[in-house]
Amino acid sequence: MFGWLSFLAQTIIVGTGGAVRLTSSGLGCNTWPTCTADSLVPTPELGIHGLIEFGNRMMTGVVGIIALIVLIFVWRLRRTRRDLFVLAWIVMGGVLAQAVVGGVSVRTGLNQWIVGFHYFASLLLVCVTAAFLVRAYAVPGARRLAVPRWFATVTHITSVVLVITVAVGVTTTGAGPHSGDANVRRSGFDASLLAHIHSWPAYALFGLSLVLLVAAWMQRLRVRAWLTVLIGVELVQIGVGLLQARSELPPLLVGIHMVLAALTAATMTVVILNLKEPAEAVAS
Repeated sequence: MFGWLSFLAQTIIVGTGGAVRLTSSGLGCNTWPTCTADSLVPTPELGIHGLIEFGNRMMTGVVGIIALIVLIFVWRLRRTRRDLFVLAWIVMGGVLAQAVVGGVSVRTGLNQWIVGFHYFASLLLVCVTAAFLVRAYAVPGARRLAVPRWFATVTHITSVVLVITVAVGVTTTGAGPHSGDANVRRSGFDASLLAHIHSWPAYALFGLSLVLLVAAWMQRLRVRAWLTVLIGVELVQIGVGLLQARSELPPLLVGIHMVLAALTAATMTVVILNLKEPAEAVAS
C-alpha cells in the first residue's frame, strides 16, 4: 500500500510544483529553508503566492515521510529483496536531494536550468516508484528476456526518444511565459521554434510506440497491455499539447501536460520492466 502511496505522492508533487510555477508563485517564499528571512511560514503580506509555494514545500515533507515508511518496511527484506531495498533508498535519497535543489532554485532567483532539472528529477522519482511497484509484485529471482531481441531494442530506443522529448519540452517551458515569477529572466531561446522542435521527438515517440503495440498484439506478447496504456496516455498528451499550443498556453493545460509527461515516463518504465519474466516461466 505504501508503495502505491509513494507513487501517488511523487506524481502529485509534480502537479503542485507545476502549480507553483504556473501561478507565478516560485518566489512566494523568497528564501530557503525558511519562507522569509524572519519567518518559517508565509506571512499575510505574501498573499496567495506564499501559500502556494509553502504548500508545495509541505508536500515535499509528505513525500519524504512516505518514502521513509517504505524504506522501513523493506528494511527486513534488504537481503532477500535487495532490488526493493535499493529502489527505496534511491527514492529516499532523491527526495532529500530534491529538497535541496528546490532551495537552490529559490536562492538563484528561479534559474531556468535549475528549475528544469528540478522537474526532470521529479519525473525520474516517479519512474523509480513505478519500478518499485512492478518489482514488488514480481516473482523474485533470475529473469530472462520474454520478447524478441529486436523488440527489446526498439523499446529501449523508444525510451531514449521519450527522454529527448521531455528534455526539449523542459527547454521549451524555460523559454515560454510561465517562469514562476514575473521578474525571472528567461533562457533567451525562441519559445515558438522550440515548441515546433518539441513536437518532432513527440511524434517519433508515438510512432515507435505504435509499432511496438502492433507487434506486441500480433505476437501476443505479455507486454501488450501496458503498451496499450502507453499509447492511450500519449494520445491524451498529444491532444493536450496541441490544445495548449493553440490556446496561448493556459496554465491549467500546461499543468496537465506536465503531469501527463510524468505518467508517460512511468508507463514506459513499466513496459521496459515487463520485457523480462522469471526464468522459470521461460523454461516451462
